[in-house]
Amino acid sequence: MGITLAEEIVLLSLDDESGETRRRQSAGWAAAAAILLELVMAERVSVADKYLELHDTTPTGEELLDGRILSMEGWLRGRAKRRVTDWLTREQGKAVGAAVERLVERGLVTAEVHKVLGMFPQKRYPETDGAAERALRERLHAVVVEGAEPDERTAGLIALIHATGLHRLAFPDRRRDAVAPRTAEIAAGQWAAESVRAAVRDLQAAMVAVTAVTVATTFTA
Repeated sequence: MGITLAEEIVLLSLDDESGETRRRQSAGWAAAAAILLELVMAERVSVADKYLELHDTTPTGEELLDGRILSMEGWLRGRAKRRVTDWLTREQGKAVGAAVERLVERGLVTAEVHKVLGMFPQKRYPETDGAAERALRERLHAVVVEGAEPDERTAGLIALIHATGLHRLAFPDRRRDAVAPRTAEIAAGQWAAESVRAAVRDLQAAMVAVTAVTVATTFTA
């Protein structure tokens, strides 16, 4: 496996020069869902009818995914399954940081500490090797703009970009209404086994539900 889908989400969201995360909340939902989608593709987890279930704790060999398998095993202890929304809510604030750590380990970004107002330390992650991001953007452009057929992983990534509204991060030189019809078509298409596509649909619904609750809570607080 190359870099994970969650790391690809984060590469799209990191500002290349400042190293700051743009659209961090949406990127967090997308990265959390991306990790879960990879576990579904690896047949470690299933997602159905708003619930997730862990089937296999065998390591995948990818540190980011295997750490989440162990975490999920503890989270599910004593239960066969739990709601997808609960897992996404739990992971949304952690997923970007976990993916960034893997990007640092791979040498694709570097961790720098800056002081805000000369007092408060803040970490930033400027890019050190742009090859992976360039290849990623070329892949997305070929599928969404030029109409190439996506492989399973690319289609899954595009489905998550569409679900979380990250079109401008993925296609900064295109208007959203110019790319959204194609991303919607891919998200709804026959790009993977039905079990995987069903999982993506459930993830999309869960993200919409959790985001709606978050927004409602913010405005009523």
